[in-house]
Amino acid sequence: MRDQQVDDQVLVGIDVGTTKICTLVAQVDSPGQMRILGVGIEPSQGLRKGVVVDLDATAKAITRSVDKAERSSGLEITSALVSLAGSGVSSVNNAGAVGVARGVVQGDDVARAVDSARAISVPHNHEVVHVIQRGFKLDGQDGIRAPIGMHAYRLEVETHIITSSAASVENLRQCIQETGVEVSQFVLNPLAAAEEALTETERQMGAVICDVGGGTTDLAVYVDGDVWHTAVLAVGGNHITSDIAQGMRLPMSLAEEIKLGHGHSLENEVDANQYIPVRTFGDQQSIQIGHRELAHIVNARVEEIFSMVVQEIKRSGYDGLFPAGMVLTGGSSALPGIRSVASKVMGLPVRIAQPKDLVGMTDSLFSPAFTTSVGLLRWAVLMGEVAPQNERPRYRHGINGNRIDWEFAKTWIKRLLP
Repeated sequence: MRDQQVDDQVLVGIDVGTTKICTLVAQVDSPGQMRILGVGIEPSQGLRKGVVVDLDATAKAITRSVDKAERSSGLEITSALVSLAGSGVSSVNNAGAVGVARGVVQGDDVARAVDSARAISVPHNHEVVHVIQRGFKLDGQDGIRAPIGMHAYRLEVETHIITSSAASVENLRQCIQETGVEVSQFVLNPLAAAEEALTETERQMGAVICDVGGGTTDLAVYVDGDVWHTAVLAVGGNHITSDIAQGMRLPMSLAEEIKLGHGHSLENEVDANQYIPVRTFGDQQSIQIGHRELAHIVNARVEEIFSMVVQEIKRSGYDGLFPAGMVLTGGSSALPGIRSVASKVMGLPVRIAQPKDLVGMTDSLFSPAFTTSVGLLRWAVLMGEVAPQNERPRYRHGINGNRIDWEFAKTWIKRLLP
């Protein structure tokens, strides 16, 4: 029985992944600390590589996740932030400029500049998901962080614009709405994960956040405190499972079980004389497969995943700008030895991040698999999602969606910019 509706001080995030769906309900106890009120974790169905391929199966899985979170929190969920991934995601950097009519930069000047930067050619089958401010110039002087109140005649803003397949977004929105929940905002996976995983020092020095999930590997490049590049690669932990299943002639469910129980990314870290009893297709009795043979299969795919990450970063043109290295998150980052492989392939220091500063119903959340889930809640705080409905912003560091709330833009920019 639902006791009450979620009020304006409660945060709700729904992380819709290829392998799991996690709904979290939380409150902010103190700056930096969250109290988890409800958790709903459910195996994902109807998604492939982060994209909905079966509306009914996906909607049912999301409904079960939301129901669990409602029962454990005693609250009714009516709206939520929702994670977004999928191979249809792309990004581009663009700049916009406007004249400062009154000679002193005001909030509406910044909003107009961001709107100008947003005017890019978007394929008809794509839509803008995020427009993220990276920095400002005043009369040609760059490096401006907080332009409001400063004297100038020309204001320029540099932005990072993220688009996604419009059909993919609407299909996911439909699945969420069928549960009776409205999507307050879609948030790209690596941006949500970065809110939980990256420190301010890493953002400033330059770092890569890499979320290795089941169906996709999502990454975002941060330099000078801002995001400069984002991408979603259609490869993840499910490909490791598939390699094990094909290489050892096993059912996918058994291959996943073996990966979780015995998988290792480094061949030289496992005992060459250790064997795992399994039953392959067509065999009536169990056979023994070598632990090192298993590690060889896992290692090959893990190296390929990070080689693709390297290629994507080089393609972006920002390689060599990450003295803080790479931060790994996602369920697949819990695979033993993956940090060492990533560091070797990337040529960077690598650490693995998981949620922190949580209280309440946290037993199952202290794992890299839930970094994005908790990051959605952190994003909600920065977005002002705990504010009354008519004051909630449509963008963080820019615009989210297709409309601009001009009046809110003035006050929001003053509040959020450093």
